[in-house]
Amino acid sequence: MAEGKDGLSYAQAGVDIDAGNALVEAIKPAAKATARPGVMAGLGGFGALFDLKAAGYSDPILVAATDGVGTKLRIAIDTGHLDTIGIDLVAMCVNDLVCQGAEPLFFLDYFATGKLDVTAATRIIAGIAEGCKGSGCALIGGETAEMPGMYEAKDFDLAGFAVGAMERGADLPAGVQAGDVLLGLASDGVHSNGYSLVRKIVERTGLGWDAPAPFTDGTLGAALLAPTRLYVRPALAAIRAGGVHALAHITGGGLTENLPRVLPEGMGAEIDLGAWSLPPVFNWLAREGGITEAEMLKTFNAGIGMVLVVAADQAEALGAVLSEAGESVHRLGTVTPGASIRYAGTLV
Repeated sequence: MAEGKDGLSYAQAGVDIDAGNALVEAIKPAAKATARPGVMAGLGGFGALFDLKAAGYSDPILVAATDGVGTKLRIAIDTGHLDTIGIDLVAMCVNDLVCQGAEPLFFLDYFATGKLDVTAATRIIAGIAEGCKGSGCALIGGETAEMPGMYEAKDFDLAGFAVGAMERGADLPAGVQAGDVLLGLASDGVHSNGYSLVRKIVERTGLGWDAPAPFTDGTLGAALLAPTRLYVRPALAAIRAGGVHALAHITGGGLTENLPRVLPEGMGAEIDLGAWSLPPVFNWLAREGGITEAEMLKTFNAGIGMVLVVAADQAEALGAVLSEAGESVHRLGTVTPGASIRYAGTLV
């Protein structure tokens, strides 16, 4: 033990263990509300347990995904609108899982900040719990890291980890062929990709986050924080109805880069850009940023957040299933021979 020196504590170094414990207690009700069959223990242990048999699986294959929210966090931090950024985090992970044909089962989060604000962190994690509840998966664990010297002021970072399952042999994509129909599901805005460009455009306009949004009601910051849509329940309903050959989550890279990820070698697609209307937020971004159509389709979701590749003779029925589940469905085009994505018409 050192003698003759003033004693230091972890709290004096900037880490408040008591605040971390208070956060765990504060979020327990939100986490408990996400419970589903298979959950074996609550928060607080060194690990989280999940029983696949209790979840109804007999011969399961596990699927895992991890993601973050990117620089959309900057807007949330700067505006103090923290209640929906957790939904984005969950959506970015579980929307990827369902593209493999998997049902999301549980979720873990990683929240890192320079100085833990229990009230702010509780709002963020409540959003994570809301996203989990909306996609049918349980929030069963996570990590809160207070890291002074790594993050300035109220800055924080988020990462998410989702695990899902499917019965052996049910993985997607499978059976994609020429003539399959592309069904696009509408997005709820920019979702969680392209925000470095979004922020650059906003900077060019000179508008503040609290300025009226030029393309909708409310402030610009609030409008751009509209959370990523959760496609899990409608997508699973379509998969269970039969005839779904693949799903593509339209994230960074847009339609141009993400759709080819689920097509067999030597296959492409033809997409009618007149099959849907470009949402107002994208019209505004394109105009203010001078963004070309090709750049819009490669950087943003451009109004289509998920694409299902389905058997042609079941496209109408599956469109009805998705519509009944609350989705706005657009028949975008078809799978074609030739390894390229071809666009017809123009975005309007």
